[in-house]
Amino acid sequence: MLNEGNTAPDFILQNQEGKDIQLYDLLERGPVVLYFYPKDETPGCTAEACAFRDHYKTFQDSGAEVVGVSADSVNRHAAFAQNHRLPFQLLSDPQRMVYKLYQVPKTLFLLPGRVTYVIGRNRTVSHAYNSLWKSEQHVREALKVVASLS
Repeated sequence: MLNEGNTAPDFILQNQEGKDIQLYDLLERGPVVLYFYPKDETPGCTAEACAFRDHYKTFQDSGAEVVGVSADSVNRHAAFAQNHRLPFQLLSDPQRMVYKLYQVPKTLFLLPGRVTYVIGRNRTVSHAYNSLWKSEQHVREALKVVASLS
């Protein structure tokens, strides 16, 4: 995993609308909560996404943007976002290239990991949290860090 203090690598991925999104463009507006998750519509990933949704206004009020990343397709992300009224962007990384850039570990040597990074406007990782099983804790961790950056 990347550690606090590391420079966050830039990337461009498509969101659920098929639009190219570049990390460094988002960082020009404020901090980014970049969370990697295994798969759309699975119980833990849905709980995590809905927790980010439920706290999205708090993140925005702090000047932060929330962005989810998984290997699911753009179309699958679109359905997931619509099904759960997700107000933030979901990025498609089908080759898991950004997973590799961010050194997201696999769990049980097979499952894609669940890692959340809080990245400051200076492109530096302010916080990294890794837990496959405590999906909603990712939101609590990110909220604490984003509040301290404001």
